[in-house]
Amino acid sequence: MEAQARLRNIKGSARKMRLVVDTIRGKDVNQALVILKHTSKHSAHHVYKTVLSAVSNWENKPGNEGDADSHQLFVKTAFVDEAGMLKRFQPAPHGRAHRIRKRSSHLTIVVENKKELDNNTNK
Repeated sequence: MEAQARLRNIKGSARKMRLVVDTIRGKDVNQALVILKHTSKHSAHHVYKTVLSAVSNWENKPGNEGDADSHQLFVKTAFVDEAGMLKRFQPAPHGRAHRIRKRSSHLTIVVENKKELDNNTNK
């Protein structure tokens, strides 16, 4: 059984956040949290909180008994999409203006258990 969490409109570009998300994709949840805790990128904090939210969503789903550690959760899918962009202008030489694009992104994390749930077997 899988659960997902989304964090939308995160300040920061999707390209920079993908560098962090690529390090945890396919890893065990506990290992992913340790990696994110020790990553110095700004977006690692947002990814860390979203992984915790996905684990919590998995625990609160009906039919999931016990904690996440006993069922060997792993990060099944993790991806970052581009969100809206704030456009600003900055003065430039000779009366021109340069466009400043303040990017934002959407993050989606999906976790799934490797170990089968006991209550779904032999019923």
